[in-house]
Amino acid sequence: MKIGAQFFTIRDFCKTLEDFDESLKKVADIGYRNVQISGTCAFEAQWLKERLDKYGLRCVITHTPADRLKGETEKVVEDHGVFGCDYIGLGWYGFHKGDPKEALEAFCAEYEPVAKSIKDGGKYFMYHNHDSEFIKLDGKPMLRHLSERFPADEMGFTLDTYWIQRGGGDPAYWIDEFSGRVPCIHLKDYAYDAKMSVVGEGNINFDRVFDAAEKAGTKFLLVEQDDCNGENPFDCLRRSFEYLKARGFE
Repeated sequence: MKIGAQFFTIRDFCKTLEDFDESLKKVADIGYRNVQISGTCAFEAQWLKERLDKYGLRCVITHTPADRLKGETEKVVEDHGVFGCDYIGLGWYGFHKGDPKEALEAFCAEYEPVAKSIKDGGKYFMYHNHDSEFIKLDGKPMLRHLSERFPADEMGFTLDTYWIQRGGGDPAYWIDEFSGRVPCIHLKDYAYDAKMSVVGEGNINFDRVFDAAEKAGTKFLLVEQDDCNGENPFDCLRRSFEYLKARGFE
């Protein structure tokens, strides 16, 4: 498994192409070689390819805006081909809003065609969970319903250790349950008072997470910290990198 940096962590430093370029350099200087592009300013696919090549980085997954996923699916697939990225992700869906059954049906209606089109284009659609996917419908968490409604070859899951724990789940259990469809997962730690934390500085049992991920076929462990609690996000990414490197990951 390889480690990477999720750019949503440093989204406030990627609001212009100039700043985005500088942030790519800073992440590469920390030592990361893989990245997830998410929450940045708009960019052209060729621009990103050139910057990734310049700094020795590889984009392994994105979170792509929902309007582009649904309205420009073929162009999204084409763009990912330009910068060599196999995994096309959706970062959020509001399952906590309104009736859960209606939300599930709406999601399936909106994204089943997207997932099929992405598969037909040779890429893989990935869904990223938050805590609302642990709302129960007919006795089962929404996350389970999603896994049953979408074939494994059409949608994978970018499982997030923090958000699973926040939703009342066990990160290692769900990684194991979704074995074979979790090529990428998000690592963020869960500290006292539900604060997001640098990986290794909170209370999640990452020994179990790493073991489950290895067995489940995970390829990329992506560090993400939505809220750095007033600390410099680049420093948080650095400390997570150092922890993971000390654990034997690169």
